[in-house]
Amino acid sequence: MAASEPHAARSASDLASADADTRAAMLVAANINPNTGLATDYLNHFNEAVMLLEMIPDMPECSEDFLSWQPLSYAEHFKASNFKARDLAIEAYDTADPGIRSDFDDITDHMKAILTATGDAMRGASQDATRAKLAESAVGWIKPLIGRAGGIINGQGSEADVDFIMTH
Repeated sequence: MAASEPHAARSASDLASADADTRAAMLVAANINPNTGLATDYLNHFNEAVMLLEMIPDMPECSEDFLSWQPLSYAEHFKASNFKARDLAIEAYDTADPGIRSDFDDITDHMKAILTATGDAMRGASQDATRAKLAESAVGWIKPLIGRAGGIINGQGSEADVDFIMTH
């Protein structure tokens, strides 16, 4: 058993009462960036949609799988996941720096809007070629946003990130 494993098993309530070093160790052990309070696991939700979209041009029947995908908030994703430290991830997000969280939420809200609009357009499309074009366009818009969201999670990017990291 690794030395950090006991930290991952601690509850979200332990996070609030922990000193800075213990808090950071708990977050790192749970695969949550201690500087931003965010976990890359949430991006799997969007990567799943991208994977389904990428299959549509070659396998039009995959559009049904994409159409069953539903956007989830950060908390909804973790509540529905098997992520070992899901309560910790939600608590860390809730207490993350508001500027970092706002930047992150703006990007993920854009991704959800693009994917929802793509789904709506696909439902109205009668031809596979149209669905394929919609899928390709959505992938082209979403992939860079996933990269940007990953950058925010990992502490790269906005002024809020720099200010937060420099003060902690």
